Formats: sequence, C-alpha cells, structure tokens
Amino acid sequence: MKILKSAVIAFSLAAAMGSFSTAAVAEAGRTTYKPLDAINMVLERIATAETAINNGAEDAEVASLIKKAADISEEINANDKVARENSKVRQHLKAAITSAKAANLQESKEHLAKAKAGVEGLKKLL
Repeated sequence: MKILKSAVIAFSLAAAMGSFSTAAVAEAGRTTYKPLDAINMVLERIATAETAINNGAEDAEVASLIKKAADISEEINANDKVARENSKVRQHLKAAITSAKAANLQESKEHLAKAKAGVEGLKKLL
C-alpha cells in the first residue's frame, strides 16, 4: 500500500508538471520578432529619432525615441556574432540617450549614425 501511495503521488505530480509547457508559459504575453523584422524596426526608430533631432524636438522627446529603438534592439536574436555586434549597437544607443538627456543633440546624432551603421551591418550577418 505504501508503494502504491508513492506511485500515485509521483504520477499526479508528473501529470501536473507536464500539463503546462514551460516554453508556452514563458512566452505568454511577449511578442517575438524575426531578426530581420526587428532590425528593420530599429532602423525605422533610429530614422524617426534623427528626424526629430533635425526638426528641433525637445531633449526628452528625442531620448524617448532613442529608448524605443534600444528596446526593440533587444529583440534581435539570431546567433553569437549578431549578439556581439548588437551589443555594440546598444552601447551607441545608450550613449545617444545619455547625450540627448544632457541636451547634447549633436553628439547624440553622431552616436545614432554609428548605431545605424552597426544595425545595417547586422543584416549581413544573418
């Protein structure tokens, strides 16, 4: 009887754990993008930020636009080479955000240009 009780508990525990896929639960509510789609979205947001700088937008607005590009760049996920190059792009985007918050939009624009070149280079690595 003791063995039967242990077997029933083990079976019910296994059934309870197996009824939910951990991968499905982990991805619930999160949108994932193909690497090329994410790269194009980052380029669009960088172009939007550059346009805002050229049109004389406020520092906080420019910083928020660059932050959106940085957030989307986290979604670029293909392989190790892409991840290394993407980390360099993210460093330039973070520097651009810092420059924009410090009201140095010219320096921010330079970092955006470097980030844009890096993101264009990611397309070649796919």
